[in-house]
Amino acid sequence: MIDPALLRENPDLVRRSQEARGASVEAVSAALEADSAKRAAITRFETLRAEQNAHGKRVAQAPKEEKAALVAEAKGLSEQVKGAQQEQNDADARFAEAMKQIQNIVIDGVPPGGEDDFVTLREVGDRPAFDFEPRDHLEIGELLGAIDMTRGTKVSGARFYFLRGIGARLELALMNLALDRALEAGFVPLITPTLVKPEIMEGTGFLGAHKDEIYYLPDDDLYLTGTSEVALAGYHADEILDLGEGALRYAGWSTCYRREAGSYGKDTRGIIRVHQFNKLEMFVHTTPDDAEAEHERLLGYQERMMTDLGLSYRVIDTAAGDLGSSAARKFDVEAWVPTQDAYRELTSTSNCTTFQARRLGIRSRGEDGKTSPVATLNGTLATTRWLVAILETHQQEDGSVVIPEVLRPYLGGLDVATPIR
Repeated sequence: MIDPALLRENPDLVRRSQEARGASVEAVSAALEADSAKRAAITRFETLRAEQNAHGKRVAQAPKEEKAALVAEAKGLSEQVKGAQQEQNDADARFAEAMKQIQNIVIDGVPPGGEDDFVTLREVGDRPAFDFEPRDHLEIGELLGAIDMTRGTKVSGARFYFLRGIGARLELALMNLALDRALEAGFVPLITPTLVKPEIMEGTGFLGAHKDEIYYLPDDDLYLTGTSEVALAGYHADEILDLGEGALRYAGWSTCYRREAGSYGKDTRGIIRVHQFNKLEMFVHTTPDDAEAEHERLLGYQERMMTDLGLSYRVIDTAAGDLGSSAARKFDVEAWVPTQDAYRELTSTSNCTTFQARRLGIRSRGEDGKTSPVATLNGTLATTRWLVAILETHQQEDGSVVIPEVLRPYLGGLDVATPIR
């Protein structure tokens, strides 16, 4: 959630952020009213509690003949205190619910608008050109014996697949390259749970507008994660961190699950939009003052991967209305997909400032001894979808694919993947 002090002191800033996102501006007024009611309830409870404490001292010091009447008064006062306590609890709950309707404050410079209002920051690399009709990634994958959508559908339904042979090896090579890069950059590797409690999913901001994208297991009251960001954010929930020696950086390797609700008819061919995939996710806990610089570092790691894989790509500054509720700024890195004649998102990195940390109770202690929420950031360093751009970019006329040089050490030196039929 956002800082309640910011809501009170600068509600117009919060309203502008909501407006830029296309979110409810009225939610700000509702939260202010709930905050006022909460503080009034706290004052009433504390006043009655102080009165109760003072009355208790009177009872203890009163002569025997006066005690009976004073004890009777104390019982009535006790009932008032209990009522005021319940009013405060109810007001707290209403305020918390009202605050959930306010999304993270967008950072200055984030473009307003929706999905199509992004700003292109740069385009990098030459788009591949072919002197033959290029095949799409699924056709290439079938020729190589790398992707089997037919049997994936037979076993699990639409948008499922098998990676086999060189397809499975390529994904593992890509993930291991990303893991090695993360280790070089000082990230601690974690293999994370893919089932999490509701409070962790809620804390990261994923149970809002896109709740229908998430698989839920009602018998266990657990959610399947669509990114290890969720588990990585929850890793330090309700903890006070020591950031005296710098940020805490983690690289989470996990299988991810998404229902893809609302994407009916979109990207039904191949492995661009599927229900299950693997991903290596970077996650950082740092101080709010260092968050924007850390965001640029995460983007730099992603761009280095793109360049070393020989992919043409662009970086976009995502518009406010296309941000998740937790993100204050998000950069997408989109690779050129030749057969679609378009850039498609392969990875993104988000600065969530203190939004998730406030929800999850993650703090650090300053030099003055006081604690305050940390900033959290995330960014993908490799995922299954990257195979789409790799296969299409590096294809040859005979259906073979040149293996990017950085992946060859993970494939026993293999430099070309050749069709099996």
